[in-house]
Amino acid sequence: MERILDIAEAIAHEKGLAPEKVLEALKTAFIQTAKRVIDRNFAFEAQVDDITKSINIIQTITVVADEDDNLKDEELAPQFISITDAREYDDQVELGDQLQIEHKLEDHGRTGASQLHREIEFHVQRLVEDELFNKYKSKVGTLVSGRVTRVDAQQSTYIEVDEVRAVLPMKSRIKGETFQVGDHIKAVVRRVNMDKENGIQIELSRTSPKFLEALLELEVPEISDGTVIVEKSARIPGERAKIALISTHPQVDAVGATVGVKGVRINAVSEELIGENIDCIEYTAIPELFISRTMSPAIISHVEIIKNEEGENEKAIITLPADQKSKAIGKSGINIRLASMLTGMNIELIETDNTTNEETGEIEEAKDGVDALEALFN
Repeated sequence: MERILDIAEAIAHEKGLAPEKVLEALKTAFIQTAKRVIDRNFAFEAQVDDITKSINIIQTITVVADEDDNLKDEELAPQFISITDAREYDDQVELGDQLQIEHKLEDHGRTGASQLHREIEFHVQRLVEDELFNKYKSKVGTLVSGRVTRVDAQQSTYIEVDEVRAVLPMKSRIKGETFQVGDHIKAVVRRVNMDKENGIQIELSRTSPKFLEALLELEVPEISDGTVIVEKSARIPGERAKIALISTHPQVDAVGATVGVKGVRINAVSEELIGENIDCIEYTAIPELFISRTMSPAIISHVEIIKNEEGENEKAIITLPADQKSKAIGKSGINIRLASMLTGMNIELIETDNTTNEETGEIEEAKDGVDALEALFN
């Protein structure tokens, strides 16, 4: 048991933990061992001796009144002593004082040593898991990368990320992509759980809009330094995405900076997303204007916002020419779905019939042409 503090420092250095936290874990291990090998109903304290660099196990017995209910409880009674009995040992004791009895785990031989070893291993491991849990909990929504170590029968991909193993479920993979052992892939941390049986569990995603945002931040310096902000994003993974951008600098074009020269930046992100088309839109706080931009490439005539009882924007009624309706809806409804996801509103389309006006214009144009020919030959 000697020089246990040196062992605590060695463990802290090896595991990358704070020495004070390791020491607390060791003290807990000593207390739990004492409860197992001495008496589980005793109250123990673990006291550090800085001179010998050891941890001492002290049994504490609290002095209480003679009629205290704790003395009648079979489990709690060993932790307390009546003031009358206590004064038989020391006539100076008062209520609330503690009598202390030192115990040595060495006296319990191999049983005590093996139990202490198991307890230290358990509590240090829990400390490591707690540190990892807090570390990756703060990384939810951020980009990580790692090497594929296994793909199971359910097509869940297990990835080695630094010191932990994370899982990328099939539902969180982009449609059509497959991985093999040894592949290096990027993903965002979607969820972090702590399970008593399996320890820390980290779930990754490549279908989340956060993954798109993280890739843009990696590829576009103006986004990583905060000059351009991704205000909103929406994806249908592997097919198409829309991102709303805003510039914090008057001389920086948010859309141009994100797309890059000849589309080099946005194409690099699209390639990582298995060819996903990405529409870049300039964000505005004016809802009607923002909705009209999200409906691109369709040309919109008018937007009316319908509010709910709480005064929140609930629905957008869009008026547009008949020949723009297919563009507004998009293939399999993808354009209007993304616009709805990006704005957070239901979208209703209303066509305007301008056929008559167009035909009239064509007739008038034709009549002018005939008159001009007659004038020329006459």
